[in-house]
Amino acid sequence: MKIKVRTDGFEGYKVRALARAKKIDRKERIEPEISITFEDPIAMARILTVQRLRLLEQVRTKGASISDLAKTLKRDTSAVTKDVRKLESVKMVKVQDRVNPGHGKVKFVVAAAKEYQLTTVL
Repeated sequence: MKIKVRTDGFEGYKVRALARAKKIDRKERIEPEISITFEDPIAMARILTVQRLRLLEQVRTKGASISDLAKTLKRDTSAVTKDVRKLESVKMVKVQDRVNPGHGKVKFVVAAAKEYQLTTVL
């Protein structure tokens, strides 16, 4: 499944929703996707910082624990945790509790999709 990230706000969302409704009326097949729409490019830049994009790239093909991500990205664990929460709030990553034998549970981060498509409208 793809995640499409757009920056055309409510107006763009409205156009896409209407087109999707027309396809449904015509009984056309609709490809499943997750769509994230930001109000403008600045709003997107507040969420998709360079550090968060690096984190997203790390978990896109293979998930990792937050502590492993912190080591790989050479960042503080608390900063990675905050970034994971922010990306989880916009549905770009999923966090799972996994058993870590002999050590309790660990937070494991996986990408919500293997492919991301960014579309910016200026």
